[in-house]
This record gives sequence, structure tokens and C-alpha cells, in this order.
Amino acid sequence: MGRMRDTRIARVPLRSLLLVRFMRPVVRLAQYFLWRGKLPEVAQIEDRSVETPDVDVPIRVYTPEGDGRFPILVFFHGSGFVICDLDTHDGLCRDLCLHTGCVVVSVDYRLSPEHKFPAATDDCHAVTCWVAEHAAEINGDGRTVFVIGDSAGGNMAAVTALRIRDRGGPPLAGQVLIYPVTDYHTPPSASYLENAHAKRLTRKQMIWFWRQYLSEPAEAENPYVSPLRASRFEGLPPALVLTAERDPLRDEGECYATRLEDAGVPTQSSRYRGLYHGFLGLEGPTADHRRGVDEISAWIEKAVDARNSAKPHASQARPRQQRDAPLNPPESRDGLESNDRG
Repeated sequence: MGRMRDTRIARVPLRSLLLVRFMRPVVRLAQYFLWRGKLPEVAQIEDRSVETPDVDVPIRVYTPEGDGRFPILVFFHGSGFVICDLDTHDGLCRDLCLHTGCVVVSVDYRLSPEHKFPAATDDCHAVTCWVAEHAAEINGDGRTVFVIGDSAGGNMAAVTALRIRDRGGPPLAGQVLIYPVTDYHTPPSASYLENAHAKRLTRKQMIWFWRQYLSEPAEAENPYVSPLRASRFEGLPPALVLTAERDPLRDEGECYATRLEDAGVPTQSSRYRGLYHGFLGLEGPTADHRRGVDEISAWIEKAVDARNSAKPHASQARPRQQRDAPLNPPESRDGLESNDRG
């Protein structure tokens, strides 16, 4: 299903191709065992494809219980632009559907190194536009569409929001960026150096991922590659940005949140103390995973309420809250320690 019209395959060194073809099923199998017997039940799951000018993009649609029309989360999986797919993030998407009460549309965008930039961003933008236009087909509300992604998928979500602002598309209700990739690896941020040998994601791995994604390093200056390098951030949808303390990507995610807030975009940012990249979903349904899903669900609920009240973004603007993630589920949120950066 999908990609049958895609003939633009990059020439890839044999070693890189063999490595990714080995890594992909290994990661898929690991996720199967982490989630085995623990997958949340939702009302319906359907595999479909979206026809775009270049390729038929596979998607997986998760529908919650109820009558609808439901808000929609367009979800972009992570893993370095290279590895993951619909199956690796099935557990997380089920959880998001169950706990947010939204239709979740998971996008199987084209991967590197076979498909270099901008193939993945083209797929994500096209599917987001399709979802808004065809929302009724999936029992969704096309007026309340969010983009969400983890890691490289967070890059896809941020870039999709930028492209919609710049080139047109459906107005977005919000963007949820989970330890997102927002900048190139050079020059390195403090967290790139501090967490160069961190568990789950290292600086060396990120450099390798970037090498697979780009045809040449000069492309990193493009804001649709490195959204942190955009010339302006006004006009973007409200954002929730989650980062992990022991993650090379921590600083670029938090810097992106700061740029959004400075541009007047309503932005909430939470740093999960002591945690590593991939804690949300890729380690199975852990307590830390649950904390992240709960925070996302609470933020989505507020954003949907604000959208339904027809409040303009400017009236929602407030100082960005950069804070430690809750040590307890959101019902104990009153005890949060504020950690605003000046």
C-alpha cells in the first residue's frame, strides 16, 4: 500500500542501506515486545493511503469511542528521519487517541536515506492538508487539527506548521513537539555536548541521522530543515514542547519554545527531569510515558476548548511556562514548580 508511484530513490551507499534495512525490523520487533499485551483499545483502527502529487502516503487512522466529530491529531513518528514507521508508534498513537478523545492520523512519510529532504516534509504537509479537507471521512472536525510528533517527527510537525503559514493550508489548532529536532548538529548546543553519550540517543547517532537525511550540509540553513533557523515565528499555532533533561536535543527544543514565545505564540514547555530521549512511547507504557501522555491530553483539552470559544491566538498569549514536568499525574498539577527563563 502506498509509494507505488514513487520513482525518486536516492543513490545510497550500500553500507548505509544495509544498516537501515537491518535496524528497521529490529526496532519494530523491540516495540512489539515492549507493548505486547498492553496496547490500549480504541473504537476503530483503519489503514488507508493519501494520494499526493508524488506518492501515495500510507496512514493509520485511530478513532475514539463516541459519536464525533472529533478533533484530529496528525501524528508524525520519530527516529532520526530513518528508522520507524506506523507499527513502531502504534502504542503511543492508541494512547493518544484514548486519552485525548481525538482521531489520530499516523503518517508513514518517506524515510531517508532512500528519500532525502524534502520528501518527508512534502508528505507530512500534503497529508495534513488532506486530513483537514477530508475530515468528515474519518469522523473528524477539520476545523480543529493539531500536528504532533516526537524527535524527527517533532521536526515534521514544526516544519508543517511553518509551511502552512508560509505556503497555505488549513489553520492549525496547535502543535505538540515531543523532544523535537529543530536544528542541525553544528554548531553543537550545550546539551549536545553534555549528553553526547546519553542513553538511547547520542551526538554521534544524530550526526549520522543528519547525514542520511540531507543531500548536502548546506541544506541545514533551510528553515524547513532546521525550523529554529526560521527568520520569523509570528503566525504559528499554539505550542506544547516537551523535552528530556538527558537528551542531546534538549536545548534546541527549549530554544524553539523561547522563539515561539518571543513572537507572541502561546507556548508551554516542560522539561522532564532525569529522563532520556524516547521516554514517551519508545520504552513502552511506563509511568514516565503516562506522565507525558497526561500532559499532552490536558493541553489538547484546553486548546480545543479555546478553539471552540473562538478566541484569537493573540488574546491567548501569555508568558511562556518553561517548567519541570509534573512528578505526579496532572490532577496533582497545582504543586508544579515554575521555572520560567528570563
